[in-house]
Amino acid sequence: MMKVISTNIGKRAIHQWKGKIAETGIFKSPTRDPIFLGLEDVENDAVVDRKYHGGIDQAVYAYSANHYEYWKKLYPKLDFEFGMFGENLTISDLDETTICVGDVYQLGTALVEVTKPREPCYKLIFRFQDEAIVQQFWDTTFSGVYFKVIQTGTVKKGDTLQLIEKAPNNPTIAQVYISLR
Repeated sequence: MMKVISTNIGKRAIHQWKGKIAETGIFKSPTRDPIFLGLEDVENDAVVDRKYHGGIDQAVYAYSANHYEYWKKLYPKLDFEFGMFGENLTISDLDETTICVGDVYQLGTALVEVTKPREPCYKLIFRFQDEAIVQQFWDTTFSGVYFKVIQTGTVKKGDTLQLIEKAPNNPTIAQVYISLR
């Protein structure tokens, strides 16, 4: 069963690394309060570059808690916390190889539809302090999942991602992600 392990939000901030400076909302941290999934973004969460984040088809970003062990081995000196990949929701057992574009889920009081994988953003470099992270992200199928919000609502830690409608004839998120490389 896929379960919300953490709800995460971030603030708009300027970060730099090795002379590169960027305004970003990727530095998300766990919150104790439920989060509200709006039609184009998560309420009170910074979305800086609307070309690549937020909007109807990218309103909510979810990442698998299971993938964290892989990254902790690659980056043992980093202090990991959920939200590390800029995800709004950290979900157990979220599997890009079985989730299909168009799958619809009940999530808390919201209804969401799977739209696409997340392509790695260069701003991951600021979070990981290593330029290699972008290619490493591409080299996995651990892209995470973007959702469209069909019905707005709240999500809290402990809520489950319950499949309402399967789109079995559509490609999986992993298949789409691999095709983007």
